[in-house]
Amino acid sequence: MKKWRLNFRVLSLFTLLAFVLSACGKPFLSTLKPAGEVAEEQYSLMLLSTAIMVLVIIVVTIIFIFVILRFRRRKGEENVIPKQVEGSRKLEIIWTVIPILLLIILTVPTVISTFKLADVKGMKDKDAVVVNVRANLYWWEFEYPNQKIITSQDLVVPTDKKVYFNIKASDVKHSFWIPSVGGKLDANTENDNKFWLVFDSKKSKEANGVFYGKCAELCGPSHSLMDFKVRAVSSGEFDTWAKDLKKAKPDVETASAKAGQEVFNESCIGCHAVDVKDNRPEQARQAPNLAGFSERERVAGVLPHNKENIKKWLKDPEKVKPGNKMSGTYPDLTDEQVNELADYLMSLKEK
Repeated sequence: MKKWRLNFRVLSLFTLLAFVLSACGKPFLSTLKPAGEVAEEQYSLMLLSTAIMVLVIIVVTIIFIFVILRFRRRKGEENVIPKQVEGSRKLEIIWTVIPILLLIILTVPTVISTFKLADVKGMKDKDAVVVNVRANLYWWEFEYPNQKIITSQDLVVPTDKKVYFNIKASDVKHSFWIPSVGGKLDANTENDNKFWLVFDSKKSKEANGVFYGKCAELCGPSHSLMDFKVRAVSSGEFDTWAKDLKKAKPDVETASAKAGQEVFNESCIGCHAVDVKDNRPEQARQAPNLAGFSERERVAGVLPHNKENIKKWLKDPEKVKPGNKMSGTYPDLTDEQVNELADYLMSLKEK
């Protein structure tokens, strides 16, 4: 009896925790809060499949309870043998046809949506917004071929317009996912995967213009830290951002920032670039392009963007993101050099 009570209390505790924790998390980091055409369609399919499953569970439960109550052994009938019934053509037809009908109801819209969401013919249009996404350990590169821009970590997209993605990986298998907008799609090393998303302008305003993206494929010790941010802006703002970023140059004014530029040119320029046009071949781009770095949402994709966190990252990259490619190859810098380098990075603006 005591053991039963203990098990009941433990079960009750975990049930309560499940309900409490189900409300935890950052805004617009959930597939249950769709913020785009693709997410809405996928959410509708989730509701349809859930409704079918719940219906089946309810019907089976009702039949189960009915059978238990109707055909239970009654007092005084312990030795009575019930009537033996073998086979029923009607029942066999019913329990064969109903699952088939339910599968058809689920399959037809799923297949239609699959082909619709896989249609990337519009990617060839001259005015199409195309983003070549390259996943790396543990950062993201975003190349806009039509705008001739290469940047990283912060994905900037126009709202209420199809944005086409061409996804690949440079090292191991990753997966590109923006939960509230749609996805996910694998990033492979041997082939490119393509799909499109639409970012809803109203939902974007509710999210303060920022959505959250993640790697959804276990890729190493810092897999959980392989995040990126999506800045959704109007089409006009997107065009302005692209033009400004192409013209942007480091705003090096202070003596500390100038000294930091020298440190960067001596120690960092071999891997990083600060020019969005980055003419290096893809294989040579082994570290994020830092153009517009000072206006990004996060440092290393995970830390709030401020000078102290930049210094924290520069002092010990391995502590922030274990297993990253910068660890072990990064030169030892003095505290003064780290401070100067942070000032220089803060000078890399988008305009």
